[in-house]
Amino acid sequence: MSTSQQRRFEEPITNHTRTDFTLLRQEWTVQEAIEDLRRANLAEKIFYFYVADADGRLVGVVPTRRLLISGADQRIGELMLRRVVAIPQTATVFDACEFFVLHKFFALPVVDEQRRLVGIVDISLVTDEVLEVSDPEDVENVFEALGFHMANLVNASSMKAFRYRFPWLLVTILSGTTAALISGMFQKTLAELLILSFFLPMVLGLGESVGMQSMALTIQALKANRPTFRWYAQAFRREAPIAGMLGVASGGIVTMLLWVWRHQFGTALAIGGSVVLSLGTACLLGLSIPSLLHALKLDPKISAGPVTLALADIATLLFYFGAASVFLRP
Repeated sequence: MSTSQQRRFEEPITNHTRTDFTLLRQEWTVQEAIEDLRRANLAEKIFYFYVADADGRLVGVVPTRRLLISGADQRIGELMLRRVVAIPQTATVFDACEFFVLHKFFALPVVDEQRRLVGIVDISLVTDEVLEVSDPEDVENVFEALGFHMANLVNASSMKAFRYRFPWLLVTILSGTTAALISGMFQKTLAELLILSFFLPMVLGLGESVGMQSMALTIQALKANRPTFRWYAQAFRREAPIAGMLGVASGGIVTMLLWVWRHQFGTALAIGGSVVLSLGTACLLGLSIPSLLHALKLDPKISAGPVTLALADIATLLFYFGAASVFLRP
């Protein structure tokens, strides 16, 4: 990839947006919308029509075909698709390319912090300006080319990649040291209750697995959503019951296995209870860490993994040894 192409990837997406768009109102009928579109000076290429509420915020999208084949008296609010993938105006061209590769839309809206439409970027504009390709014969090849160029950009410089990734590995080193210190604090408990060492790798592995699952889903969701407090609250309400169910199910199995093996109900209950708490915490960390890093304009794909795993391990050890020292004193 040439240096000029790399620079274009780093440009703000607002440098490449079209502003010749018309917003539809959800209370309009199809006839009213078409009449408004006839009066507007629209661009030649129109893939989707976007719908705004009374405050001008983006609330829906209507594909062109759906608008044309619908009845004249049908309301736009009934036709529109309410889930709209939008690019924040703070994004770069590289970020926009990720959106195109992931969702494979012909055009995407660009919105401000209040989700008001500030422009539209379509696939032909990106291919013309960034990939220097015009009139592609196969749309699928365009998305493949975008992904290829993006991969080249990420791997453009070994030293740059090292500087970008290594600081986050220091988080793992720091968390490992912290975990060793925590284990040292409970050295007497571990020596007196040898059974704790048998299940420690499994408990740590469960916490890490759940944290990574939740983190991967959150990163995927963040490609199409801004991490506002409202979005986070909705995601938290959705994730909390899942975290509870995962914790209770896994903790229940561990408790049963321990009880069948050692016939020590108190020990089984304490270790199983720590599993419930650690998995619930890891699940919520997997949601919270990528959201926070994204809000701080850090790349969650690189940084969220080490931070999530580090905090999940520390929380797991504290719950595990804490429950043992309180409830299983010899």
